[in-house]
Amino acid sequence: MQPNTNQPTRQANGAVGVALIDHIPLVREGLSALVHRTPGLRWVGAAENPAVGVRLCERMRPDIVVIDAALDPRGQLSHLLAGNPALGVILLVDEGRRTAEYVASAVTGGVRGVVLRSVQPPLLVKAIQAVHSEGRYLDAAMTAAMAAPVLGPRRPNGPRQPLSRREHQVLQLIADGLENQAIANVLFVSVETIRTHVKSILRKLASRDRTHAVAVAFRSGVLTLDGAVPCARGGNDVGVR
Repeated sequence: MQPNTNQPTRQANGAVGVALIDHIPLVREGLSALVHRTPGLRWVGAAENPAVGVRLCERMRPDIVVIDAALDPRGQLSHLLAGNPALGVILLVDEGRRTAEYVASAVTGGVRGVVLRSVQPPLLVKAIQAVHSEGRYLDAAMTAAMAAPVLGPRRPNGPRQPLSRREHQVLQLIADGLENQAIANVLFVSVETIRTHVKSILRKLASRDRTHAVAVAFRSGVLTLDGAVPCARGGNDVGVR
């Protein structure tokens, strides 16, 4: 652990206190340097494992703690620390955990920010500031593969109806097995908003229910198994009776 030797007040000179739990020394040194050179941020300290990280947060009381998701594969550490409403938890997620299920579990458990481990330094600073000031931040790269607009299948005797960017996100999360509340948590919207999107998806895909909508989406190419966004196709779209 590398704690700041200053008195552990919540905000020294109004600066946002930042701590890190990460097993790689270079990452710890890098975030320390980034925080030290960023006005409005204050370096609290770093820990190389969860046990030391918990003690660091208890003693130094940072405003934000950034956690390497590799040290928290089941979300136990982040959920424990998120139990403190005064502490904003941000996860650094590697490609192996860049899944809707992991993000949903993290956000449902109280994590306020999720960013890719490969994030550029300015965006990590943005995430820290956003979580502190707005209470949440989700790296756009986490859902980029799901966010592009796509076209639904051609309805009988009618034009194809495009799914909006958000509707495609919701549809992908449904396909990943998430319920409405979990989807709302991931996208930081209300469950009523998700219900509205689901109704629109069912109408545009001429589907009976969520399961049917996912089946239609895969059959027509709106969704693909690898999560890639399909290109709009010509007249070969699958119609639904």
